[in-house]
Amino acid sequence: MKSPISTSSAIREPTITLTSVSAIHSTGEKKNNNNLTYISILMLTFLGFLMIFIFMILIMNKKLTPLTALVLVPVLIAIVAGFGPDLGKMMKEGVKEIALTGVMLIFAILYFSLMIDTGLFEPLVNAILKAVGDNPVKTTIGTAILTTLVSLDGDGSSTYIIVVAAMLPLYKRQGMNPLVLTCIIMLAGGIMNILPWGGPTARVMSSLKLGHTEIFVPMIPVMLIGLAWVFLVAYILGVKERKRINKHGKYTRYNPQDIIGEADPALRRPKLIIINLLLTIVLLSVMILDIIPLGIAFMIAFCIASVINYPKLKDQQKIISKHAGNALSVAGMIFGAGIFTGILNGTGIMQAMGNSIINIIPQSWGGYLNIITAVFSVPLTFFLTNDAYYFGILPVITATGHQLGISPDVLGRASLVGQASHLLSPLVPSTYLLVSLAGVEFSDHLKFTLKWAIGSSIVMLLGALILHII
Repeated sequence: MKSPISTSSAIREPTITLTSVSAIHSTGEKKNNNNLTYISILMLTFLGFLMIFIFMILIMNKKLTPLTALVLVPVLIAIVAGFGPDLGKMMKEGVKEIALTGVMLIFAILYFSLMIDTGLFEPLVNAILKAVGDNPVKTTIGTAILTTLVSLDGDGSSTYIIVVAAMLPLYKRQGMNPLVLTCIIMLAGGIMNILPWGGPTARVMSSLKLGHTEIFVPMIPVMLIGLAWVFLVAYILGVKERKRINKHGKYTRYNPQDIIGEADPALRRPKLIIINLLLTIVLLSVMILDIIPLGIAFMIAFCIASVINYPKLKDQQKIISKHAGNALSVAGMIFGAGIFTGILNGTGIMQAMGNSIINIIPQSWGGYLNIITAVFSVPLTFFLTNDAYYFGILPVITATGHQLGISPDVLGRASLVGQASHLLSPLVPSTYLLVSLAGVEFSDHLKFTLKWAIGSSIVMLLGALILHII
């Protein structure tokens, strides 16, 4: 299947010129414009996959931190490719697009860390602990249930903070590996991310000019099948942890920089628990109703909570100092991801990668475009941002589907199958928040979770085919 190159208002027009890929043309021989474009796109595609490959190798082998790899790898490759003069503008645009997310995460970490210090989550933790006892299997299944319920708000960042704050103390008390926690949270979050207010489904509906009845409602049975898989994985991981603890003892290598950290009894405020709960409920209500930008809401809530719980200036400073490292670590990676995606977008690499993957599909496979779309949605949503895929690539796929008699709603639903693995992508800012909260390395989380996430996509694909959803 050969599709024309498509551009979208959500993606900047790639500036593909001879100087941008000067390494391709060392001679003065004139080429046909189509050949130039084709070769340029191939070069950009190669650079894109090379960039991501080098990044993954460096962090998987722990040669660089995610922050340094996110910044240095795309910068060096862009300079070598001849994009040096435009590099500053690209990075600036990328950071601008991610700025509010970075602000939100900084103050979200500070706010919920403060609430943990005051003891707000202790009753919830004790209630869950009473329900699950000293049973890793019940703990992992409880993690899946809690993540599913909290994810109903559609915001991944708040889900990660709330679930990690509630469940990590249980994992520590039982000596369970925190990678199990991050794995289950991400699996359940990936399924729930398909909710219309979660992001991807809204992009599909907007891109294809369709409603939730055509895209989301038919996907509900597929989501239920995906959640059944998540609970099965939670059970399997719980059994494995129970066996490992019985054989080798409890896990003890916890990171003191995780969101729970070292408890300080002097910071507890048991008499203010009702006030803190009401403040948190108001904050979450503001978030759900989208009254003001979420970053601003967390900023205001943190300042109010600081004054209420710690009227003395030295106590307020102590709270900020205690959690500043965690907040800065996450924010640094978020802004690093902004530079990474800014360069991918600004150079046209992201658009070229998507179109090149589409163009490798033989025309004879056109009748299976629905299945191909579902299968390719896994790598495409992993290597591209949701905006790039749903606004730049999906319209090309649906235009081809129109010629083959495959309706847009079918292809739109098929494109959502890859969301089960999307949250593992290094281009998703909230992923860095999750691993930082739990005190685990991004590379370890990726290696531990990847096979289960791919399993989620396979299960959802089979469910959608059996139920004739796609």
